[in-house]
Amino acid sequence: MSDEIVIRCCAPTLAAIKTGSLFNFVFDSREDLTQSLRNVNSCLTGKGARAIPLRCRDGHALIYIYRPKMLERDLQDPVAQEILARCGYPAGGAEKRIAQLMIRLRECADFPHEIGLFLGYPPVDVRGFMERKTCKCTGLWKVYESDEAVAQRIFARCRNCTDAYLRRRQQGWSLSRLTIRPRESA
Repeated sequence: MSDEIVIRCCAPTLAAIKTGSLFNFVFDSREDLTQSLRNVNSCLTGKGARAIPLRCRDGHALIYIYRPKMLERDLQDPVAQEILARCGYPAGGAEKRIAQLMIRLRECADFPHEIGLFLGYPPVDVRGFMERKTCKCTGLWKVYESDEAVAQRIFARCRNCTDAYLRRRQQGWSLSRLTIRPRESA
């Protein structure tokens, strides 16, 4: 798993702007996957971020890089709580809910719609997507009920972050150096 793919797909999460990010990783063997995750997690350790495989199938892994403290906070939102309860998620902490998400990913042909909650998308927009409301705009997520101008600023901030991180990577910055430790987890 190259640092570049992690940075390209997860820069806003590495910068603690976004709760979580997903990307696909093709692996030759379970040992390859395990070693790649160890390498990435060694860069994230102590910085409040973590990488785990959510689903593995036919030599492809869906990798989730996330900020556990941010996820705990996000999942406490009343709208997020309501969505998770409706989708059969257990009460409790984020780890239990990630375990349920892994089950849902194995059982569903497509991504379960509530996955946006695990990526830091506004719960009202996740609900809007699930209820097939009219979309105001599209960026990292589809905006249904949240403030469109605020969402556009977040989209731009995430694009700018990714561009800056890729430039720094070309200048030789390591994944570890690019992963920040937020004040709240220090």
